[in-house]
Amino acid sequence: MQKKTIKDLNKDQLEGKRVLVRVDFNVPLNEELEITDDTRIKAVLPTIKYLVSRKAKVVLMSHLGRPKGKIIEKLRLNPVARRLTELLEQKVKKLDDCIGKEAEEEVAKLQPGEVVLLENLRFHPEEEKNDPKFSKALANLADIFVNDAFGTAHRAHASTVGVARILPSYAGFLMAKEVEVLSNLLENPERPFVVLLGGAKISGKIEIVQNLLNIADKILIAGGMSYTCLAALGYEVGKSLLEEYDLRVVYKMLKEAEEKGNKILLPIDLVVARKEVSEKAVSKLVRVENIPKDGIGVDLGEESLERFKKELKKAKTIFWNGPVGVFEIEKFAKGTNRIARCLADMEDKATTVIGGGDSIAAIDKVGVAEKITHISTGGGASLEFLGGKKLPGIEILPEE
Repeated sequence: MQKKTIKDLNKDQLEGKRVLVRVDFNVPLNEELEITDDTRIKAVLPTIKYLVSRKAKVVLMSHLGRPKGKIIEKLRLNPVARRLTELLEQKVKKLDDCIGKEAEEEVAKLQPGEVVLLENLRFHPEEEKNDPKFSKALANLADIFVNDAFGTAHRAHASTVGVARILPSYAGFLMAKEVEVLSNLLENPERPFVVLLGGAKISGKIEIVQNLLNIADKILIAGGMSYTCLAALGYEVGKSLLEEYDLRVVYKMLKEAEEKGNKILLPIDLVVARKEVSEKAVSKLVRVENIPKDGIGVDLGEESLERFKKELKKAKTIFWNGPVGVFEIEKFAKGTNRIARCLADMEDKATTVIGGGDSIAAIDKVGVAEKITHISTGGGASLEFLGGKKLPGIEILPEE
């Protein structure tokens, strides 16, 4: 899949033009409203710098959090504008709204090479409804639209789809890279291709697993997802995270994987906490057939971890989404940390792709991000892409 990118625009087509760029600045903030991880901001710097260097008038738009169509003071994009000013080493003015008279006047005042950041798109309920009037109000601010927000590409919102219907549209560098890497996983992965899925939920991932059963050589399932799979096979999972999901559907998926050559690998032992999940919790290692009724699965067991690592070390292509345990608690982070180090050790032996905020946090925590081939900025979007779904924010962009 090859989309038109900003590289397809020559300098004359950009100089002095107003370029509206959808970015994903949905960054984590602490209680003091300080950004705790600026990965998503840094990821779009190449696109912004490219447009600035070609004397475009750059208008950035993003959402932050889930304000549900209301103005929430702590979800204003002021901290992002401050951080972006530092990273770009030039002033980035943040506006108080994303549409309306003030926005139009401020954009009209922009000089070539200047950058402005609109206020949180989701302060307007029309954004998530892909409202035509709201789309038109955003489009009125620009001559060209660039989508560099892969993390929101699976949403048919005004800022991802509505605007693209009105303005000449292009992919930014980050979007183009994400599409290229993930397309290669689906269409031409170097084999063996191993997928590791963790995290809490299995709903929404069933279609992804079913699609990947036709593509991947092995799918390793851990974390909260695995407890639902074990329950579908008739195991007692105690008080482990068990999603209210149709276990017959999960069972059918597991049987399909078995018929295709035992493609799914589940844990055979787990670290199980008793009664609570905390640093103080008493925990022990148990086989999956011996999970006590008051036990809570919190990490991969030693034997499971070794089996998973063995499969990963055979691979030439790896995709990882979701931690394998409750990695936020240090004593239950061993499995996730060791998986992260295992992938880092594959630096020269395999293509490694990571998607999802928690997986990225784990990689950062262990300090091996630079050893990973590609870190996707969109967890949900990358999973839906690999599930074979058409992502509206990508589909609407013209092909080369």
